[in-house]
Amino acid sequence: MKFLAITLIVHRPDPVTGVLKSTQERFREVLDSALLAEELGFDGFGVGERHERPFLSSAPTVVLGHIAALTRHIRLFTAVTTLSLLDPVRAYEDYATLDHLSGGRLELIIGKGNGSAQRDLFHVTPEDQWERNAESYEVFRRLWREPKVTADTRFRPPLKDAEVWPRPYQQPVRVWHGSATSKESVDLAARYGDPLFSANVTHPVEPYAELIRYYRERWEHYGHDPADIAVGAGSAGVCVAPTSQQALAAYRPVFESNLAFQRQAGLPVVFETLEDFAERSSGLIGSPQQVLDKVHRYHERFGHSVLHVNADAGGLDAARHRQSLELFQSEVAPVLRKEIPDPPFAWAPVLPQPAPTDPPAGH
Repeated sequence: MKFLAITLIVHRPDPVTGVLKSTQERFREVLDSALLAEELGFDGFGVGERHERPFLSSAPTVVLGHIAALTRHIRLFTAVTTLSLLDPVRAYEDYATLDHLSGGRLELIIGKGNGSAQRDLFHVTPEDQWERNAESYEVFRRLWREPKVTADTRFRPPLKDAEVWPRPYQQPVRVWHGSATSKESVDLAARYGDPLFSANVTHPVEPYAELIRYYRERWEHYGHDPADIAVGAGSAGVCVAPTSQQALAAYRPVFESNLAFQRQAGLPVVFETLEDFAERSSGLIGSPQQVLDKVHRYHERFGHSVLHVNADAGGLDAARHRQSLELFQSEVAPVLRKEIPDPPFAWAPVLPQPAPTDPPAGH
């Protein structure tokens, strides 16, 4: 199993102290989190893309470009690239450039995105958002694979023998499809034989397990080998401590503040108590053994080989958050790496295979 640390760069007052850091300080935190993730041995670091309050993740290519310069080994993920809002040509240019600068460490998780404010900002409607996402992805993947592209597009000017530069480093970049609730994204991933990443952060396991079951069904429908399936899954929070009592005590102020925020904002409340959240959500709150048990329970339903945890402290003090991630990496991750298989592909740049050479004469 592989492990990612992911941030959406939420920028709101600390849920416990009420302190709102400056925008510059918040970006500095993200860079520090990426360096910590590489130091602790995480396999990837992800940056979201949102174009509305309270997020600062409107330019993930810029943030990931800076992280690429600071790190050496960790793979860099988008979480998610909102292709329904973007011109696929411009997106290709940005990400192909980033891929070269990072030495082929880029992987994309794409999705239509959510939130009405960012739809309004880009003049995208709920009715056409899925079609925009599918069209943008089809153009994007062709640009990555073909030197010239002709496409009769609906949502951007048509392309006629278009050449787009730079040409790619990875051939092609790996693209995961982010899925929260909709079968459209699941079907798109299965159609192209791409891996799926389940959001898995808001509800109990059942609706996400049903979407992953549907993905596997559609994968086989499109004629792909089931052995090639790769699934990733999110987690709703992380606080690992030597004992469950310590973990619950540390996370309780965070949970109660987030619960109050949800109610004030009129958001649906799924888990009324911390104990229910720790038991039934995807949050990894507890002792190392409790976290191991939960990941295994989810794996029985998902069959996933990649897991993400929150890169941000999210209300924990910095020392407690670091201790939690250190404990995760020292006592949880090594066990899961042994007990749950990796994805069915190399965790490395996707480069073209060298052409076979003729054997020497006489052999």
